[in-house]
Amino acid sequence: MAGTGHAAAVAGDCMQFDISVVVPTYKRPAMLEVCLRALAVQDYNARRYEVIICDDGPDDATRAAVESFAQRVSASGLTVRYVPVSATQGPAAARNAGWRAARSPLIAFTDDDTIPDPHWLTSGVAALATGADAACGRIDMPLPAAPSDYELNASGLTRADFATANAFVRRASLIDMGGFDERFTSAWREDSDLQFALLRTGGRIVRAAHAVVVHPVRPARWGVSLSQQKKSLFEALLFAKHPMLYRQRIAAGPPWRYYAIVVSLLFACGAALARHGTGAALALLIWSGLTAWLCVDRLRHTRRDPAHIAEMTWTSMLIPFLSIYWRLRGAIRYKVFFL
Repeated sequence: MAGTGHAAAVAGDCMQFDISVVVPTYKRPAMLEVCLRALAVQDYNARRYEVIICDDGPDDATRAAVESFAQRVSASGLTVRYVPVSATQGPAAARNAGWRAARSPLIAFTDDDTIPDPHWLTSGVAALATGADAACGRIDMPLPAAPSDYELNASGLTRADFATANAFVRRASLIDMGGFDERFTSAWREDSDLQFALLRTGGRIVRAAHAVVVHPVRPARWGVSLSQQKKSLFEALLFAKHPMLYRQRIAAGPPWRYYAIVVSLLFACGAALARHGTGAALALLIWSGLTAWLCVDRLRHTRRDPAHIAEMTWTSMLIPFLSIYWRLRGAIRYKVFFL
């Protein structure tokens, strides 16, 4: 398209670096400082890359931390820039603001809670030098011997095909695709959407095995798994956009156990209202068994202290209902048959 070509030409005129590192952040300057320190000691020429911090919900503490850090490292030749993002919140919008402000043909993405290895940038640039449109590095997430359910689920990031906690993309490819879809307002599936968009347009994505970031698991509040069920809304959006790739790479079918749990309890309530005691008891027994099965599954490879068992018991009773609610809400919002 003419507009895309013009944008690429304008971008080409102002390229000053080999690669730009884009880091979205939100109100955690102390954690961001750790990431920044790792980015400042890369074995790449400090004058050949820049770091762009995209503040998603700008606050004075983050701005002050970034500006102070930028001043401290300026003598090394490293450029660190602060970009406030207020128009549309979410990591997708923040990353868009970052790469559009970048002054290089290559973009590296990571998060404010990662610790990139000193060889990270060098390895990512080398991967794209093969002619690939994008590359995905390795994410290491140290876990305790007995992790919590939340920690175990979070570790799934280490097995992701493509994750923006450790990704490298040509700026021209981002321009062609229009960047990230800003309807993904949470940190969920916006990276898969970019990956699928690249694949559908014939883009080549490679592994950058030596581009490593350490991603410590952040502490989580009690019952965090309940709020995480909203992710199902973004599953529906991803399925609406890429149904074939979604089935091939993410999920082959609906979460039937969740549906069975929901239906059995609804049937038990309906039977009780109709004064059908036997039907209500049987349905309640089925609901109890399926819920216990879910709870045991979640505890199988996780901690078994009393507090964690209580959390798993309580949340296992609610998760199926919240998950199905958000799936159906997503199906309605994005007008897609997504069970």
